[in-house]
Amino acid sequence: MRILRILAAPLCGIAFLFTFGAARAACPPSAIASLEKPGVVVRNGIDRGVLWRIERDGRTSWLYGTIHIGRGDWVRPGPTIQKALAQSDTVALELDMRDESTARAMARPADPELLARMLSGERARRLERQNSEACVPPGSLSKLQPILQVTALAGLVGRADGLYPEFGVDETLAVAARNSNKPIVALENAADQLKVLTGGSESEEAEQVDAALDELESGKLRGQIKELAEVWARSDAARLARYPEWCDCLNTPAEQRLLKRLLDDRNPNLADGIERLHAGGKGVFAAVGALHMIGPQGLPTLMAARGFTVTPVLTSAQEQTAQPMPALAAPSPAPRAARGGKAVKGQRGKAAPAAAARGGKSAKAAPAASRGGARAPAKTAGKAAPSKAAAPAAKGKVRR
Repeated sequence: MRILRILAAPLCGIAFLFTFGAARAACPPSAIASLEKPGVVVRNGIDRGVLWRIERDGRTSWLYGTIHIGRGDWVRPGPTIQKALAQSDTVALELDMRDESTARAMARPADPELLARMLSGERARRLERQNSEACVPPGSLSKLQPILQVTALAGLVGRADGLYPEFGVDETLAVAARNSNKPIVALENAADQLKVLTGGSESEEAEQVDAALDELESGKLRGQIKELAEVWARSDAARLARYPEWCDCLNTPAEQRLLKRLLDDRNPNLADGIERLHAGGKGVFAAVGALHMIGPQGLPTLMAARGFTVTPVLTSAQEQTAQPMPALAAPSPAPRAARGGKAVKGQRGKAAPAAAARGGKSAKAAPAASRGGARAPAKTAGKAAPSKAAAPAAKGKVRR
């Protein structure tokens, strides 16, 4: 179930608001230190993820499916993504994790009475063991909402395979937008996302926390996150659309309710926000979790129903080739919070990936899905077994 959050909710990235150094030899290196390991370099840009072009009223916008963790050599957008960013006036994200008000909201201490009720006894001991295994210093997360504590731990599992919240695709896109002076618009806010995760009740949150601890203790999450990252990195929209068949994340009513809250219940509001920005005369580069793109309630289908012409650009699994581009510095630290959940002012510093590297040569967009290849998503992640996507409204169309 936690694997779903890695694609669908950027709150897993709360981990990068805190500093978790390698306290002992067995601990994974920090994100920045991982770049110094032999064989790890910030490589030239390679197209990754899933991308659609949407057009209406003579203007072009973009839908980009992201993942909220990443590798150090993913921080530079590929040539197709760089070109789409350069052609856009505004970057729209679920949340702007570098916005200081968002960082403060996410790191705000939870109600002490709720923490005492929910994190006591065996549940508290299990959580303490997982913090120790993740090399999280004692007390660093202890005052956060319980669901955020376990979600942050889930976001750290991939570090052993070089996957870090600090290199999450949304994070690197925010840096690229700031480097090119593009406005960033948040389509949601931290409070709403937290409500989605908790289910709006203490009993639901407790059930989610227990399920997360089960998954962390089983050791299966690491392999699932690695597979998911590989599916995303090769732009395999067809495999992504079959996510319910292989995620092992829809086995209980609580997991199915979480999926509905994370995707189907949020997608219409995301689509409304993108449509408003586009109707206001802006070319929008909308980057949200990749699972928001699949199924009959996926954003490509919803935008077609709103009269947009939707064209797949990066949806076919393919071999990826780097383009010659200049070297790139590592990303600067995001706003960080002090131990215990109190936010402190972030460091701006030099940022990382530029939206388009000077002197870089843009490649043509990857071919749209064709007969026999990966199409724009035709299956849903909203049920345990995916169903065929509903046809978009007649006034819009999806090009295959």
